[in-house]
Amino acid sequence: MPNKGRNTAEQDFDVLIIGGGMAGLILATALGSAGVSAAVIEPLPPHKMLDTGFDGRTTAIAAGSRNALASIGAWAGMSGNAENILEIRVSDGHSPLFLHYDHVELDNGPLGYIVENREIRSVLLDRLAALPTVKLFFGQRVESLDRDGHFASAHLSSGVTLKARLAIATDGRRSPTRTAAGINVKQWRYPQTGIVCTVKHQHPHRGVAQEHFLPAGPFAILPMTEQRSSIVWTEKAELAPAFLNLPAAEFADELRRRFGDYLGELEIVGPVFSYPLGLLYAEHYIAPRLALAGDAAHAIHPIAGQGLNIGIRDAAALAEIVVDALRLGLDPGSINVLEDYEKWRRFDNTMMIAATDGLNRLFSNNVAPVKLARDVGLLMVNRTPTLKRLFMRHAMGVLGDLPRLIRGEPI
Repeated sequence: MPNKGRNTAEQDFDVLIIGGGMAGLILATALGSAGVSAAVIEPLPPHKMLDTGFDGRTTAIAAGSRNALASIGAWAGMSGNAENILEIRVSDGHSPLFLHYDHVELDNGPLGYIVENREIRSVLLDRLAALPTVKLFFGQRVESLDRDGHFASAHLSSGVTLKARLAIATDGRRSPTRTAAGINVKQWRYPQTGIVCTVKHQHPHRGVAQEHFLPAGPFAILPMTEQRSSIVWTEKAELAPAFLNLPAAEFADELRRRFGDYLGELEIVGPVFSYPLGLLYAEHYIAPRLALAGDAAHAIHPIAGQGLNIGIRDAAALAEIVVDALRLGLDPGSINVLEDYEKWRRFDNTMMIAATDGLNRLFSNNVAPVKLARDVGLLMVNRTPTLKRLFMRHAMGVLGDLPRLIRGEPI
C-alpha cells in the first residue's frame, strides 16, 4: 500500500485511474473502501472543479446508484442536499395523454434523487481524503502511458511516474487515453444543444419531475432542494445561440413559456450553461492493461438522466472485478479479468444507448401520425400496471445482472 506522504520519482499502486470526474472519483472511492491502492490523476485542481461556474448541472441519481454511493460511504454526506424524486410525469407537448410514475406503486422508497454535481464532487473528495490507500494527483496530467505485458506506467507532467497492473481511463468522452490506445469510437452529434439552469419557484414541486417532449427535444424540470428546480432544455442547435444571447428578462420569458405556470412565479438563479449533445460509444472497453469506464466508454443523450448512472454501474462492476481478482491472488490487469468486465457492461450500456437515442428521435418531431402513435403508447404503458412497474424499476437501475454495490452490498 502506498504512503500518502511519499514523494518519490516512481510510485506503485494496484490501479491507476486517469481522470478525476465523478465516475473516476466514485471508482476510486469504491476501490479505496475495499483497501485497494489507487492513484487518481486529474489535470484540474480540486478548487476549480468545485467552483460554481465550472458545472451548474445536477444529476439524477437512480435508486441503484444511491445504493452504491451508500455502500462506499459517500451518500451520507450528500443526502442532506439531495431532493427525492417521488413522481415522474412524462408528457408529449400539449397532449392530454401522459405517463405517470409514482413511488408508492413500488413501495420501495423514492424513484431517485436530484443532486448538484458540485455537491457530488465535494463529498467524494472529502471521502477520498479519509481513505489511506488512495492518492490524488490533481493539477497534473498524464504525458504518456506505457503498457507492457506486466504493468501500466503513467508519466506525469510533474516528472513523477506511477506504476500499476491496471490503468483505467475515466477521462471523458474526448478521452486522450482511449485515443492513445488506438480504441476507435462510433459517435455523432445531435442537431441539438442542451441549455441548463436553475430556477426558484413560488410553489413547492412536491418531488415531482417533469419531462415535456417538445418538437425541438425534451424539456425536463427536475426537483431540487430549497424550492428550486433544475432545467434541462433541449433546443435545436441552430436556434440555441439566439436564445442564449437574449437579454436576461427575454430569456426568462422564453423559459416560462416552456415551463408553464403550475409552480407560480419563476426566478432564474445562478448562471445559464449550454453544451452540445451527442452520442458516443467505444468499439472496445479494454486493451492490454487498460479499461475504459464512464464517458470514456460511452456518452448518451440526457433524455432519461442516465448518463452518470451507467457510469456508476461501470465503476461498481469494475471495482468488484478488481477486488475479487486481488482477493484470489489474480492479476487485475490480465486480459481474462478485463474481458469479464467488458462482457458484463457491454450489453447494459448498448441497450441504454439504443433506448435514449431511439426516444430522442421518436419524440423530437411533430409529425402527426408519429405523435399519435407515441401518445397512444404512453397511454397504454400508463394503464398497464405490470409494464409500468417494469419500466419504473428499469429507470431506478435495479434490474439486470447488478454489481454488489448497486444491490447495496459491500464489495
